[in-house]
Amino acid sequence: MQFDFDKVVDRRGGDSIKWNLYGDGILPMWVADGDILSPPEVIEALTNRAQHGVFGYAGEPAELKTLLVERMQKLYNWKITPADIVYVPGVVTGFNIAARAAGKAGDGILVQTPNYPPILNAASNHDMVTQTAELKLVHNGNIINYEYDDAAFLGAIDERTKIFILCHPHNPTGRLMSRAELERMATVCVEKGIVICSDEIHCDLIMDGREHVPTAALSHEIAMNTITLMAPSKTFNIPGLGFSFAIIQNPELRRKYIKAQAGIVPHAGIFGYVGALAAYKHGDAWLQASNEYYAANRDFAIDYIKKYMPQLSITNPEATYLAWVDCSKAGIEGNPKEYFQKFGVALGDGKNFGAHTANFVRITMACPRKLLADGLDMMRQALEPLS
Repeated sequence: MQFDFDKVVDRRGGDSIKWNLYGDGILPMWVADGDILSPPEVIEALTNRAQHGVFGYAGEPAELKTLLVERMQKLYNWKITPADIVYVPGVVTGFNIAARAAGKAGDGILVQTPNYPPILNAASNHDMVTQTAELKLVHNGNIINYEYDDAAFLGAIDERTKIFILCHPHNPTGRLMSRAELERMATVCVEKGIVICSDEIHCDLIMDGREHVPTAALSHEIAMNTITLMAPSKTFNIPGLGFSFAIIQNPELRRKYIKAQAGIVPHAGIFGYVGALAAYKHGDAWLQASNEYYAANRDFAIDYIKKYMPQLSITNPEATYLAWVDCSKAGIEGNPKEYFQKFGVALGDGKNFGAHTANFVRITMACPRKLLADGLDMMRQALEPLS
């Protein structure tokens, strides 16, 4: 089946936060929100449900958890049960519930930087302490990469540390953590009694035939210490449907997690259930094609920067559809995101991702190639006066 990912969908003037935040004349590439059509089976299922016309409280589809159990087995050889699955309206909600379930005010939450801003902010939501372990930045010409730093990880842990929120695959760097890295981090956490909350929202967005390894699938002991968060939202470009799920194989940890959300966190809605079921049941051909398209967008962006903006350095993502760009040698005075916006393109602001990332920007590449090319052209035009 052919999918037209080059089709430009007009999202201006509607209900899109991405396209409305900066108004007309600005090309938005700042948030992880795709500009491609969702799988046709998802669109059809949602349309059919909308035509029913009655939208009451929704019960979960009977086959959805069965599909998820089968998916974990098929993709990762990871055996879970339907009882291990807890639905949540979003992954950000999910790791904030984990903070409430596994810690209390004054406890520490371990995070790695750079990182997705809501992960960095989770501790402050609960009067907890953020404990930061820097990833090691490695330069290779125009390509940058980040590596796990064991000394930094161990050095960030103390007696207050109760939770480690792991972003895997990693946002914004696009790193797909190796099995050895995961085992090292997870083993340290098990030994020190630190609960792992593994945000794996990008686990289906894998490049170049690589394989994702869920943290909890490493061993039974690690599984008993881990809350895994996944979602169809980034995978099938349906974040607005508000549907995610946690996999918690430890019954006591699952009980605490469910208790922490009681009376506060809403149940999933009708369209979240319908969209998720259709996506997981019928969307894999679309997913494979979209991943190939994202990989081609990544290659296009890397080649463009090497050719036209060699003063920038860019990641070569192994996963996600995000590019992380170092602008420190570009001669920009002040904030790079604000500078590029003057030339018509809104990028992710690096200063929100960590203490040492103010000279970075993040580019969302889940879009028709024409939009990506337009954004890169605007960046090039912005840098020309600085050459």
